[in-house]
Parts: sequence; C-alpha cells; structure tokens
Amino acid sequence: MPDLPMDPARTLVMACATVIEELRPLLPPGMAHQVFDFGLHVNPQNLRHTLQAAIEAVDEQYGTILLGYGLCSLAIVGLKARHARLVVPRVDDCIAIFLGSTAAYRRQARSEPGTYYLTKGWIEAGDTPFEEHEALIRKYGRERATRMTQLLLKNYRRLAFIDTGQYEIERYRAYAKTKAEAFGLRFEEIEGSPSLVRKMVSGPWDDEFVVVAPGETVRYTDFAGAK
Repeated sequence: MPDLPMDPARTLVMACATVIEELRPLLPPGMAHQVFDFGLHVNPQNLRHTLQAAIEAVDEQYGTILLGYGLCSLAIVGLKARHARLVVPRVDDCIAIFLGSTAAYRRQARSEPGTYYLTKGWIEAGDTPFEEHEALIRKYGRERATRMTQLLLKNYRRLAFIDTGQYEIERYRAYAKTKAEAFGLRFEEIEGSPSLVRKMVSGPWDDEFVVVAPGETVRYTDFAGAK
C-alpha cells in the first residue's frame, strides 16, 4: 500500500463540483482543492483534456493529486502526472462515491434500476433535467417543456435523494420531493456514506482506490477490480 498523504500541503484535490460537496467538510487543514464544472461530463474527452491540463499545470508542486471522480465514461483513462502520484476511487461514477462503495451502488441498481439520483452537489451544480426544465419553459412554453422533460425522464420511476450525512439536508430534501411530485416519480430518501471520501483524504488507499505512480498512466483495467 502506498504511503498516506501525511503532508496536506503537498496534496491537492481535483474534484467535480458535485463531489467536492462531500469532500470539503473532510479536507485536512492546508489541503488545497480545485473544482471542475459538472457540465464537462457531457464530453468525456473534453473532461479528460481539462483534467490533464490542470494536472500538468501543478504537477511539480504536489506529491499527490486526489481525483474526485470515478471512471466517468472513460474520461479518467489516459491521465498521468510526471511528478505526482494520482489517486482515484475505483468506481464507475460518483453515485458509488455518494453511496460509499461500488457494492452499495450495485445493490441499488439491482433493486431499483429506474432511479434518478440527487445529492446536494447535483442540486447546487444545477445540471439536472429539473433545472433544464425551467429553461425549456422560458424557451418553448410550459406545456411543450413538460412533454420534453417527461420524455427525458421516461425510463425513471424513482427519484432518490442520497443523504450522506455531510450537511444540513432539509432544503435539498424539499427540492427533491417537489421535483419528484412534479414529474410523477416516487420519492425516496436513501442512506449514503462518507466512508469512501473519508478514506480518499485520510487513507488507507486499499483496493477501493486506483493509485498511479508518477510517470504512469491511468488505465481502464485499473478499474476492473471495483467491489
């Protein structure tokens, strides 16, 4: 197992705007972080290029760069740092991060496959079909916008708000309930876990993480052992 990041001043977190909401309360004093727009996920290649450029800009300043991402449609594959090691959760996407493990995500997916997930981070980022719906109303009128959003959500039956216990949730819970009712989705609040983000910033980096040495590249096969 690699050495843990004992010196927060030599460790940098690079995270999606949705994930940083879970990480920020747990960051040790002196550990810097950079936040990246959730919209970059629309084009995984663009996300990869953005992250790679950001890594290269600070590579020599840090010994460890923690990536607050999952595999994210292969956007992470190909990333490398010349001087720092890269550490990334061994998960497909951030839902597993919010739930605490890949195993927890898979249990949810098996029992409730038609689920749209929300967290504080997603709501704050404003990059959801529900926020887009408001823009569609302004552009096309309420009736047409509703048809368009319902079509977008046609494969979903449940809206699940993930409570990770990291923040006051009343406002975010109310938002999720309101959107579920508006679009005929069954609302459910499910228990998340900060365990994965806690291990990310404090260790240990066990088999739930991919640790890439300086000069090496993140590979797709690195994620094959996700549990």
